[in-house]
Amino acid sequence: MNDLEKYFRQNDKRLIHKWVHYFDVYDRHFARFRDKEITILEIGVSQGGSLQMWKDYFGPKAKIYGIDVNPQCRELEEENIRIFIGSQSDRAFLREVKRSIPMVDILIDDGGHSMRQQIVSYEELFDHVKENGVYLCEDLHTSYWIEYGGGRKRMGTFIEYSKGFIDQLNAHHSEQLGFKADTFTQSVDSIHYYDSILVLEKKKRPKPHHEKTGDLSFEKITTQRLSFGRRAMRRAAQMVFRPINIILRFLRLPSIYWR
Repeated sequence: MNDLEKYFRQNDKRLIHKWVHYFDVYDRHFARFRDKEITILEIGVSQGGSLQMWKDYFGPKAKIYGIDVNPQCRELEEENIRIFIGSQSDRAFLREVKRSIPMVDILIDDGGHSMRQQIVSYEELFDHVKENGVYLCEDLHTSYWIEYGGGRKRMGTFIEYSKGFIDQLNAHHSEQLGFKADTFTQSVDSIHYYDSILVLEKKKRPKPHHEKTGDLSFEKITTQRLSFGRRAMRRAAQMVFRPINIILRFLRLPSIYWR
């Protein structure tokens, strides 16, 4: 049992409501920030218990900010904890928050969990996470709950929206003119999906390259070693199937393989 779960089990302060498996995810991605001068932003204050938990876990050097739509949450401010009142789906409000606080090391979206709230918060706040920081969005199970606008493979859910992150992480390898590397590709080191949680680990990332070391164990079979007939057949197949596959790729249909 890690320190976060120990705190939760022994908690006699403000209310904390968490899925129990979250504590291992938090500790796995947050442990490297403990006892350092960091800035944390949590969307969704509720009763204020999780803000106190972060304060205990990260230590006195951490500056913690919260966002909640409930004006009463302002009463939960204390040393090293400041709370902003507003909606996480209000882009103007989120931009004002960014102007009011330093870049953050850790951002936790535990807010209203609707599709618009999660998407708008990501779009407005992801660039305010530091180069080596962490963006964590939790309670993604609402992407499957109808009352939150969810449903499996339903357009507009945060789960479906976030699947595009996988493509963008690999965009350096794209051959398509309409799909190229962007700031996400260059700033995200890894994507982690857990039950109901998405974690984006940021890190400045150059275009990947590959190298070779060591000696060949056996000679590679090349087209030069193929018979004239086999080489001709391969070239003909490439000439025929490549343009067809370009069209199929554009239509997002399965390829015809010649290899």
